[in-house]
Amino acid sequence: MSGIEGGGERTDWRRPVTLREVALAAGVSVATASKALNDQGRMAVETRARIREIAQRLGFRPNGLAQSLLRKRSFTVGLLTNDTYGRFSLPVMAGISEALVDNGVSVFLCHVEDDPRLGQLHVEAMLDKRVDGIIASGKRVDRALPVDLSNIGIPVIYAFTEPAPGSIGFVSDDAGGARAAVEHLLALGRRRIAHVTGPESFAVVHSRAGAYRQVLAEAGLPDRDPLPGTWSEAWGHAAVTRLFDGSDRPDAIFCGNDQIARGVIDALRERGLDVPGDVGVVGFDNWEIVAAQSRPPLTSVDMNLAALGREAGLTLLSLVDGKPVQAGIRKLPCRLVVRQSCGRPAGG
Repeated sequence: MSGIEGGGERTDWRRPVTLREVALAAGVSVATASKALNDQGRMAVETRARIREIAQRLGFRPNGLAQSLLRKRSFTVGLLTNDTYGRFSLPVMAGISEALVDNGVSVFLCHVEDDPRLGQLHVEAMLDKRVDGIIASGKRVDRALPVDLSNIGIPVIYAFTEPAPGSIGFVSDDAGGARAAVEHLLALGRRRIAHVTGPESFAVVHSRAGAYRQVLAEAGLPDRDPLPGTWSEAWGHAAVTRLFDGSDRPDAIFCGNDQIARGVIDALRERGLDVPGDVGVVGFDNWEIVAAQSRPPLTSVDMNLAALGREAGLTLLSLVDGKPVQAGIRKLPCRLVVRQSCGRPAGG
């Protein structure tokens, strides 16, 4: 059975309204109507507004291809990623899409995995479609995508992935986020703060650990070696055994991600230790599905990835419009999302 009852003709499909019909309804020439709708030419503000209002009322939709040829732009942007999991690239892409769609630009998404040949094929397809620019995003900031974007003749922005030399990249300020976490624990009266983190092969592990040690030194507290491991709850659980089997037991633990933090909380509970009464815990990433559902809910550092993606998208649009943008890496600030896993300051 078709979707048309009774076998008659459909009446809900309409022929597109033409520019000539808009001009006729507005009592102006086709050229004047075109200039009004494309924000070109000199005319009274009231005239331009009236023509646009009539076009909207009639349901007129500009010819995208014609506009592209007129402005020498396709109003599409390519987005490349190799993040299959999407934990970090999805919020980045959401921010990028928000910035571009708000400015009338469509997003052409391609997943390159870790295959240089596939990456090159996707780039060539984007260039064939005459995209105005490309944004590259990945699963970590210290690894480049498996494709060379340095000399493709259109603007390129890197967001949460290693940028090409002399390009523009956006990353989160991991050291600043770590500093905020440790300073928060100090403000709560914690003085024996441990740091349980991920693999040492990650650049962010070293930047966060460096900030952690620096804050301890500034507070006049003894240096403590971070405990590197895996990005997993199992490692957080195991790290508690190492920390609490000795005599120098911490009263707070700063964790390299939220999964580690949840493993830490579970292990502390199994030992009969209260969080945050006995030990305060802070995570990193502010992964809502983990942080908000932890017991107690987890204080965590949010990397503001959607805002990072939005800034990357707006910067690409500036380049497409021919505006000068200085090359280099922009570090966007993180923010600490305070929940119940740290407790309150004495008297608070």
